[in-house]
Amino acid sequence: MHPFAFYLQLGFEHISDLAGYDHILFLVALCAVYRIEQWRNLLVLVTAFTVGHSVTLALASSDVLTIPSTIIEFLIPTTILLTALHNVLSHSDTEQTGMGRKYAMALFFGLIHGMGFSNYFRALMMDDSSILVPLLGFNIGIELGQLLVVAFIVGVSVVFLKVVRVQQREWNLFISGAAAGMSLLLMFENRFW
Repeated sequence: MHPFAFYLQLGFEHISDLAGYDHILFLVALCAVYRIEQWRNLLVLVTAFTVGHSVTLALASSDVLTIPSTIIEFLIPTTILLTALHNVLSHSDTEQTGMGRKYAMALFFGLIHGMGFSNYFRALMMDDSSILVPLLGFNIGIELGQLLVVAFIVGVSVVFLKVVRVQQREWNLFISGAAAGMSLLLMFENRFW
């Protein structure tokens, strides 16, 4: 198998693996405030998350940036909690005026999540001489996996919002509350002090 295809498949499988549900939980929280009509805004946020993720993965894999995994494993559920709280407390909801702030937040949280993958990715690299092909393949695989997960999440929300006729605010509160509760449990399990 060509190295690019290998890392592409690896990235896709890594994000779609239910054992790594913290990443999926972040995507669930990120999607909670969006309706199907706002798919472009959601796509921008998911891509911002991937960009941040890619930058940190490259820096960590090149040994430019190293943060102890115990801290990262605590910070990842913290990003989920902060996203869920932002969903509930934000008054601008998903309007275009708040997209810059949300983009920056998704980018920053991507930086943190990228550190979570860095040790795994570094261990898988077959050759330290070129990080470009493995990094590109892995990140494209991650993005494709994320988009598939987001499509599923948005599909479920369409059923509840359009068919069952749950109000958007109640849906957001339910999903964000569930994500916040799960993230608090993960934070407690992964506390580093």
